[in-house]
Amino acid sequence: MSFNIALSGIAASQKDLNTTANNIANVGTVGFKESRAEFADVYANSIFSNAGTAVGGGVTTTQVAQQFHQGSLQFTSNALDMAISGGGFFITSAGSGNQDYSYTRAGAFKIDANNYLTDAAGNFLQTFPVDKDGNSTSVSLSTTSSVQIPDTAGSPQKTEQVGLQMNLNAGEPTKVLADFDPDDPDTFNNSTSLTFYDSLGEPHVLTTYFIRPENAAYTGESHWVSFQAVDGVPVNMSGAAGSYQTDTNGDGTPDATGTADVGGWTGAVLSFNDTGTFTGSDPAVITTEELGINGAGALGAGADGTQALTINFNAPTQYASPFEVTALTQDGTTVGRLTNVEVGTDGLITASYSNGATVPLARVALARFANEQGLTQVGNTSWKESLASGQALAGEAASGTFGDIRSSALEQSNVDLTTELVDLISAQRNFQANSRTLEVNNTLQQTILQIR
Repeated sequence: MSFNIALSGIAASQKDLNTTANNIANVGTVGFKESRAEFADVYANSIFSNAGTAVGGGVTTTQVAQQFHQGSLQFTSNALDMAISGGGFFITSAGSGNQDYSYTRAGAFKIDANNYLTDAAGNFLQTFPVDKDGNSTSVSLSTTSSVQIPDTAGSPQKTEQVGLQMNLNAGEPTKVLADFDPDDPDTFNNSTSLTFYDSLGEPHVLTTYFIRPENAAYTGESHWVSFQAVDGVPVNMSGAAGSYQTDTNGDGTPDATGTADVGGWTGAVLSFNDTGTFTGSDPAVITTEELGINGAGALGAGADGTQALTINFNAPTQYASPFEVTALTQDGTTVGRLTNVEVGTDGLITASYSNGATVPLARVALARFANEQGLTQVGNTSWKESLASGQALAGEAASGTFGDIRSSALEQSNVDLTTELVDLISAQRNFQANSRTLEVNNTLQQTILQIR
């Protein structure tokens, strides 16, 4: 019997040594959770035995229990590296559409050849679907799916609305409107440009010239004329040229009418009161003629020739300060190429594109379990659901008991190397002591056999 007791002690010490060695071996493994060998004594008794004098039967291993406490975070320069700060597991599957899920804390994800987010073993990260505003449309495990990062963003959208906001210097000298020449900066006061897009996504430059014409300022009112050109081609306003009142004799009151019409240019008039506040424009809605061959002829073949631009002067001012453009906007887009992928603390995956579009793609799904130590290890720092763990409960990061997701970070192994080395020494001592017990039992047996 004593041989069996010593052998059980040796086996338990070996199990403890193996567990400690495995922890030490994985001290640098991302997302690894240390294990702890747990033991119980072996004891047998019956109603006819004397419990006060009974001796135990040795030791047995009850469980090698995983310890799921938080590991420290290591920050990286890869936005697709993710770490969970708090509770929860990433959900992965072996194939797109496969619902045989694995659960892991290792967040070293990357984009595969088909632009799916996967781990190093090729398992697909599972995410919740989101709407155009980035709100999750479902948080059920059954609705999770693999996320694919599109390398382009949408089809081209032609520009229809242009917004300009600026200050026109009230101290600028007047110009002779009839002398306007876009190639001669002395014939206009200021200019500004923005890029817009035709129906094919081709970029074009809209240039707006501002002129303060002679005799256009009088008591209580001041006027400016604006002309537009697309890629250097004059673009007239839709309808008649804007008109304004002039003070030709200098007595402070208007006595004539001027128009924003010079040679091949037809422009619009911007009006301001004596406090520099914008009072309106003529025409009231400034829309260009068609930009195609039947209009200005500024667009190339194949593009929508009926495209026109509505130019909105958003509360411009005329103060005694230098010319300054404070806003330039347009509502068109070209085809965008992927430039960046970001992951928020709530798990929202957002893609940025070269056309300025920012598209929410999906939200990283997390899972938790009633009994984490009941999970079944499957290798590759992953676990699977078991009867002991309970069913996986899916949810969003940074909600309820789920932790935050830290982008550009990895959770390191939670192994404390110093503690493991001390445990290694202790397990070695236990092994030696049990071996000595076996040796003593052998000596006693030999002594008995040698009695004559």
